[in-house]
Amino acid sequence: DSTDSGRILIEEMELHKLPDDQLSDYRAKRMGFVFQLYNLLPVLSAVENVEMPLLVSGTGSKEARDRSMELLDKMGLAAWAHRLPGELSGGQRQRVTLARALVNNPAIVWADEPTGDLDSETANEIMELICSLNKENKQTFVIVTHAQEVGDLADRIVYMRDGQIELQENNG
Repeated sequence: DSTDSGRILIEEMELHKLPDDQLSDYRAKRMGFVFQLYNLLPVLSAVENVEMPLLVSGTGSKEARDRSMELLDKMGLAAWAHRLPGELSGGQRQRVTLARALVNNPAIVWADEPTGDLDSETANEIMELICSLNKENKQTFVIVTHAQEVGDLADRIVYMRDGQIELQENNG
C-alpha cells in the first residue's frame, strides 16, 4: 500500500519513500503481524508455521528451528510444537501466531484484534504476554481492538472513526 498524504516514519526510515521491493524487505524483517483469524498454514505444524518467515528470509533450517522452538517454549507451547493448527485451541493458535510475528525480532508488531475470538482467561494471558514482550524486548505493538480492557493496557490510545483520528490520549 502507498500513502495518499503524510509520511510513515519508523526507526528513522521514511517508509513511504521506499520502492516496493525495499518496503517488502523491511516489512519481512522488521515488522510482525498478528491476524485475528490466525492465518496459519493448516498443513504445517506449529513450529513449521513459526519458522516460515525465517526460512523465507534465508535463515538456515537449524537456526530457524531453534529460534522457533525457543519462542514456542516462551509461549508455553513446546509440547504442542509438532501439532497442526487444527489440533490446537484458539488460544494456542493465537500464541503460535504471536510467535510467528516475533520470530524475526521485529521492531514493531501490528495486531488485529489479537484477543477477538478468545475467552476472557485466554485473552488475559495473551495480553499479559504482549505487555511483557513490550517491556522486556522494547518492541512496539500497535493493536487494533474494540475491547476496552485491551485498550486500557496500552501506553497510548488512538481512537478512530470513519478512517479519521478522533482522539489521542496517553495512558501510562
